[in-house]
Amino acid sequence: MTLSTTPTRRGLHRAWFVAGVAFVAILGAAGFRATPGVLITPLREEFGWSAGTISLAVSVNLVLYGLTAPFAAALMDRFGMRRVVSLALLLIAAGSALTVLMTASWQLLLFWGVLVGLGTGSMALVFAATVVDRWFVRHRGLVTGVLTAAGATGQLVFLPVLAQLAQGPGWRFASLTVAAAALAVVPFVWWLLRDRPEDVGTTALGAEPGQARVTPPSTTNAAVRAVTVLASAARTRPFWLLAAGFAICGASTNGLVGTHFIPAAHDHGMAEPVAAGLLAVIGVFDIVGTVASGWLSDKIDPKVLLGVYYGLRGLSLMVLPGLFAATTEPSMLIFIVFYGLDWVATVPPTVALCRRIYGADGAVVFGWVFGSHQVGAAIAAVGAGLTRDHLGAYDLAWFGAGALCLLAAGMSLAIRHAGRR
Repeated sequence: MTLSTTPTRRGLHRAWFVAGVAFVAILGAAGFRATPGVLITPLREEFGWSAGTISLAVSVNLVLYGLTAPFAAALMDRFGMRRVVSLALLLIAAGSALTVLMTASWQLLLFWGVLVGLGTGSMALVFAATVVDRWFVRHRGLVTGVLTAAGATGQLVFLPVLAQLAQGPGWRFASLTVAAAALAVVPFVWWLLRDRPEDVGTTALGAEPGQARVTPPSTTNAAVRAVTVLASAARTRPFWLLAAGFAICGASTNGLVGTHFIPAAHDHGMAEPVAAGLLAVIGVFDIVGTVASGWLSDKIDPKVLLGVYYGLRGLSLMVLPGLFAATTEPSMLIFIVFYGLDWVATVPPTVALCRRIYGADGAVVFGWVFGSHQVGAAIAAVGAGLTRDHLGAYDLAWFGAGALCLLAAGMSLAIRHAGRR
């Protein structure tokens, strides 16, 4: 088969269309995953369920979102991205739509915790890593940054919108809206997403003519491959440094700031809608920071970038307790902008390191590293809540997270990536 490197009639390489579909799918998945947070109060009021009971479903969602990732990467190798992502969207639609029929708390655990958790986990950042690995040779870091920004920003920006829907027409309307949105994306995925460049007679963007990689789908059982890759990577030092650093990344973002910033601000007299708006602003600036990080990952040693990002994040978290006030002071706005730029800037260099060290297994290895991110987030979410319950304030949680980020900076700089070690 002769592969063509000619651009499409619009002058764009097919890779950009694939990246565009991936962007929409990842953006939507992030919005879908944000929905349980806005359902807590309406569900408590209607069913009388405790916050702990509802939060359990959210925790299951978080953990499955992370732990599904490496298996999803292996499934994409075995069955293709288009099939896996389409099925994931159908799972999300089913889980979201079925919540309107709930009568018991275990159903929330099943629908939002398991179904939506599995669906969004299958479209997590490993999907972005797989798209970049297969379709791009040039601009890999930049595209990784853009797709990463879609994930983090989607969650934060959709949060106020979903909250308004839940408070206005009602939480059932919000759930059905999510289901309809997930179904609406399926035709675009099936029509425009392709698994490999050779499937449409072209090569990856930036590949040298005649150097196309025609890689047949894997015939290995997806679960076996995911576990085998983990067993191999776990024997190397860089894997543990990356996984530990990314666990701290999850703890200091989704687990701590994403979960507890609003109640912490409320403790200091700030209205909850104002605090939610500040989180949305973090999402806006995250676009700039993550795309810039992807561009820098193509030019600067990724471990150096990670060291800088974690170090600056740690220092900013240590300053945060003194910035809370009843109103939005300029100092808090400066923190929000700075923190937004750093929110998930760690992802592009982490993906780049996984690719450089583990080669063809890089996407699956990143899936396991991403799983540690979500485990860290779940631990921090619970730990910060217990800190608030027992000490009456979040200060210790902020200082502890800041110290851990400084530790992550040191671990990142210790990574050696000339090859497997």
